[in-house]
Amino acid sequence: MTKTKRIFAGVLAALTMTLALGACGDKTTNTSSKEEVASTASGEQIENKTYSVGVCQLVQHDALDAATKGFQDKLTELVGEGNVTFDVQNAQGDSANCTTICNQFVSGNVDLIMANATPALQAAYTATDKIPVLGTSVTDYATALDIKDWTGHSGSNVSGTCDLAPLDKQAEMLHELFPDAKNVGLLYCSAEANSKYQIDTITPFLTDYGYETKEYTFSDSNDIAAVVTTACEECDVIYIPTDNTAASNTGIIDNIAQPKNVPIVAGEENICSGCGVATLSISYYDLGVATAEMAYDVLVKDADISTMDVRTASATTKKYDKARCEALGVTIPDGYVAIGEEATETADEG
Repeated sequence: MTKTKRIFAGVLAALTMTLALGACGDKTTNTSSKEEVASTASGEQIENKTYSVGVCQLVQHDALDAATKGFQDKLTELVGEGNVTFDVQNAQGDSANCTTICNQFVSGNVDLIMANATPALQAAYTATDKIPVLGTSVTDYATALDIKDWTGHSGSNVSGTCDLAPLDKQAEMLHELFPDAKNVGLLYCSAEANSKYQIDTITPFLTDYGYETKEYTFSDSNDIAAVVTTACEECDVIYIPTDNTAASNTGIIDNIAQPKNVPIVAGEENICSGCGVATLSISYYDLGVATAEMAYDVLVKDADISTMDVRTASATTKKYDKARCEALGVTIPDGYVAIGEEATETADEG
């Protein structure tokens, strides 16, 4: 081999080795990139992933507003600012509007629907069996979804949180405050399945305390005044369950009941602050937070929503409306918290 050929062969060998090393370097880089993506995908947060969430809220009032806010605040915190968009729609108390809103969410292919209140949940459930649906401010999922053999989860694309404070404890509280009353009027909207469920559940507890009970139902806000007037004329105490139509019309109810000196025990705090004397309260904001935690599990961790048990309120507090109790001469025993004051030792783990 001539000197020129030896030099050429050496250069060629060096070039071949350089190319081989370069190829190995590229392969290592690609492997590292794939590992990084895999690591990110298996972590608790997915980088650069955004989610669209449709929120259908039945009506605007403080309890449902608080649940929606708790949901938005917590889910934003969990997935990161800018990684989730919310399309919040209010049905203005109309079930037909809930259907329209949920169908729009399905057409828009949102990643998840949050249904705030029972009619919203029913509309979302009817609209899709693919998109995950989480309810909140729903009293009884078996009733709402017409599931006979309820096991704690739906077996479908629906789960969520329940806003029902224990009805036996609500009856106990009513008896604690009004042991000498004879007649208890049960006031609720006949169009709300969850309200009927609460009334059917609490009635035996009230009967066990010796009360005579009678149901007074209104179909919508148009006949509330007439129904409340009749109830106040015939009853010593009125009980209103967690009822969205009543919650949106507490001013009408209070303007009739208070002048007639008829106290009202309410199923939730916002109805109580609007027309009642006492309630066994839960935090709707915290309920929304719990719903967001479930949404995070579904969206980010790929949890199977069909096997997710419905969550209930973790704590209850006896609360009262101070001004209305004073006006009606209702004496509140120890262990109650005035609405607007912070609860401390009065929370019952439930």
